[in-house]
Amino acid sequence: MDNKPAGSNSEQAMIIQLKNLSRKKWLAQAASHREAVEQLTGGYLQAKSRQAQNPVMDFMFTYYKFRPSKLMQWTPGFGVMLEGATEADGFDDRFFSVTDEGAFLDLNRFPAKKQRGLRWITELLRATASRPPNFGCCGMHEWAMVYEAEDVRHGDFPLRLSPGEIRVLVDNSPVNCSHFDAFRFFTPSARPKNSVQLTRDNMHDYEQPGCLHTNMDLYKWCYKLTPWVPSSLTLQAFRLACEARTLDMQAGPYDLRAIGYSPVCIETEAGRRIYKKRQAELYSKSQPLRDALISVLTQLHDELYHAQHAPEAVL
Repeated sequence: MDNKPAGSNSEQAMIIQLKNLSRKKWLAQAASHREAVEQLTGGYLQAKSRQAQNPVMDFMFTYYKFRPSKLMQWTPGFGVMLEGATEADGFDDRFFSVTDEGAFLDLNRFPAKKQRGLRWITELLRATASRPPNFGCCGMHEWAMVYEAEDVRHGDFPLRLSPGEIRVLVDNSPVNCSHFDAFRFFTPSARPKNSVQLTRDNMHDYEQPGCLHTNMDLYKWCYKLTPWVPSSLTLQAFRLACEARTLDMQAGPYDLRAIGYSPVCIETEAGRRIYKKRQAELYSKSQPLRDALISVLTQLHDELYHAQHAPEAVL
């Protein structure tokens, strides 16, 4: 039986049909989620305790500002009644309401300051999905970040090529980065070499679904809107981001063989073929995740609109 939560006297009711999830089922889902996150992050946390550096996994928790402890916190996403849940189960009362039936994410508690971000993210995802994938970058963005650089970001690891060889590679290769949050780390002398000058304001015009970083960012958009996005989707996006970041670093200028990452030598024709093949595989994996996230965020926006009678048009 579906539940329709009633609003309080001081709040307008959010009219949304909730899908019931039995206590047994949601407890099992929460436990399975925690176990999966522990398996994925346990090695990283052990290495971190030894102050060991890993440019792949460090990136997942430094550039992406979502701690392993946060990733471990399970949420069903909005629109679900967790049967039998009580305040003792520890659901965050900034977002969850508890009734006699159980707990649910109360859209009355969706932060007003996040509504503009919700629209912006959804529009970006839709714009990205509307374009064909481009597999022509061959990971040159990482090389542009060390081009004629005095200091490099991962100085604990040697470069695979000398500074002079890196200069020749970048000077003689097309640089076709379409992702602003990679482009902004280019060295000043590398930026003019890119095929387009990217800014935060023109992200919606250039993001394309073949880009490794664009597909990594599916994880960012999930956690930016937690707990309203289900943890099952966030965890899938995290796995994809880890896989994409691995290729990103394997194809980059750093020699990471000491920590188990064999290089994908994009400075060779064979290496570029490998990169494009794996990039296309990541694109294929990203498509259903992007579609699912667009669906979740669109429904979330529409429910907020109908409940709050917002004057703006529904996405």
